[in-house]
Order: sequence, then C-alpha cells, then structure tokens
Amino acid sequence: MRLEGRHLDISKRMGYALIAVSLIAVIAICFLNRTKQLYGNDQESIQKVIHSIKGYEDASVEILDIKDIGDKRIVGFLSNNDPAYIQFSKNQTGNYEWQNIEKHAVQPLTAFLFHNTDVEVPNAKFMIVTNDENKIAKLELEVNKQVLIQTFSLHRKSVTWIDLPSGTRFAFKYKYYDQNDKLLRAD
Repeated sequence: MRLEGRHLDISKRMGYALIAVSLIAVIAICFLNRTKQLYGNDQESIQKVIHSIKGYEDASVEILDIKDIGDKRIVGFLSNNDPAYIQFSKNQTGNYEWQNIEKHAVQPLTAFLFHNTDVEVPNAKFMIVTNDENKIAKLELEVNKQVLIQTFSLHRKSVTWIDLPSGTRFAFKYKYYDQNDKLLRAD
C-alpha cells in the first residue's frame, strides 16, 4: 500500500511539474512573439517596419528625415527614389507603432499634409520630399489667401517642413518655378 501512495505522490508531482513547464513555455512564447513586434523607435527599426509592409518588402529605402510632433513620428524617405512618408504613433509603453504609409511614384517633389490636433501642436504642416531629379527651385504656396514661399536645392534629396497658418479648413494653390524663376506649373 505504501508503494501505491508514493507512486501517486510522484505522479501528482510530475503532473504539477508538467503543468508548470507548460505554463512557462506558453509565457515564453507569448513574450517572444510580443518582442517580435516591429516599432519605429530608431532609424534601423523604421527601415525594418517599412520592409515588413506589403508593397515595400523589396524596395530600396533611404530615410531622409525623422520628426517627432507630439506623440506622432513622421519619417520622410525615398522608396525606390520615389518620395514617401511613414507615420507612427507613440503607444502607452513609449514605442512607436506605424499608422500610415504613402508614396508618390514618378514625382521628384511631393508635398504631404499633416495636421496634428494635439493641444501642444495645433498647426498643420507640409512635409515636402524631393529626390535627386528635382528641378523645382521655388514653391509659391497660397494657403487661405496667405502666400508662403519655399526654395529648394536642385537635384538634391531632401525633406523640407512648412508651417501652415492656423485654421481648421484650408484652400491651397501651388505655383512651381525653375531656377530662373520661370513658372513651371500652377495647381
């Protein structure tokens, strides 16, 4: 009888040990899967996030600018030499999770509009991304009848930020000029 009781105790202990090992394995797997989440916390991880997104897996990516505006992180980059951006939001643990990505193919200069409703940063901004094929030397941007002038270096990869006047609605008119101040296009 005593042997059966010992055998039962050993079986219980083995069962508890198996449950404990299984629980530890499940926790470890959950932790490892969570740590595989990609965040935009630095330039290297931003590149990994971009390459993990459908349509960007094999693209060449050249990050030109990283800007934090409130709890948003906006990254201007070139994807196969096309102007693009990716936007991240800071989560509760302080990591940046990607929200949006966009690119404009076959354009040497592209303007992206950002409007942050945070109390600290209420103004809208344009982020202008250029590649090395840019031939536009000057942008005349009319915003709600207020004219803003921005110049660019020719044939240079860059990101330029333009602070827009305060407002909730915007009407834009664009004029693009070459290096000789000749009007190239008006939108």
